[in-house]
Amino acid sequence: MAGGSLEDRLAISDLFVRYTTALDRGDVATVVDCFTADAMLESPVIGVIIGRDAIRTFAERFAAQVAGGTQFRHMITNIVAEVEGDRALASAYLLVLITQDGKSRPLPPGRYECEVVKQGGAWRFSRRTVFHDHDYVLEGL
Repeated sequence: MAGGSLEDRLAISDLFVRYTTALDRGDVATVVDCFTADAMLESPVIGVIIGRDAIRTFAERFAAQVAGGTQFRHMITNIVAEVEGDRALASAYLLVLITQDGKSRPLPPGRYECEVVKQGGAWRFSRRTVFHDHDYVLEGL
């Protein structure tokens, strides 16, 4: 890990955890707060979206699935951050389990590649790209 204090690296790790657990709970406000106002989010599920309004719409679709009984479990490991001042490149491995109607299935393994910035003392994603090992279909999102 390059640069940055232990406190900054822990705060970036916490950002990943807050984001994934908020998605799993359907907590739209926390998901949105994990991003800068002009953030870009790219994933195989949604394509490319930009800005908090688009991210809110994405999070609301996840929340509707959760409210309908679908359980998502985003598991992240191997979080690493290369911090330089108030900016960092950060990544993590990703595994998502989905339970619907009493049946569970994993999505293909993947990873997050992110740019994060520190604003007002808090780290937020300015760019988050999701990669999976192969294509898949995710109904309802």
